[in-house]
Amino acid sequence: MMTPRKVKHRKWHRAQVRGNATQKTVLNFGDYGLKSLEGAWITARQIESARRAMTRFVARGGKIWIRIFPHSPVTLKGGEIRMGGGKGAVDHFIAEVKPGTVLFEIGGVAEVDAKEALRLASHKLPVKTKLLKHV
Repeated sequence: MMTPRKVKHRKWHRAQVRGNATQKTVLNFGDYGLKSLEGAWITARQIESARRAMTRFVARGGKIWIRIFPHSPVTLKGGEIRMGGGKGAVDHFIAEVKPGTVLFEIGGVAEVDAKEALRLASHKLPVKTKLLKHV
């Protein structure tokens, strides 16, 4: 699973996804890509699950690029804990995704295979997605 090697602060404020993406909006590496149509938090587990689905489908063919990284820590307090007592411990890391962000790219495979691999990956993600094709 992807986690940052080091963070400036251990516990961060909660992130809010506002506005549309201005970066990572076009294909830079592969021939096909998966673009987010909604803003959301995507956890490191969801990214890994989508990556595995694509990798297993293409089976040693082509190359996959992951364009997002879970930098932000999310903290949780234990269940049935009373209010107060400070902020909880870091539980997992998230990537804050805005609408229009390219999440994954794939290259070196046939169009049919790329579309199916990206479709399988999209089912693992909490956002609506759209398929991009390099022209």
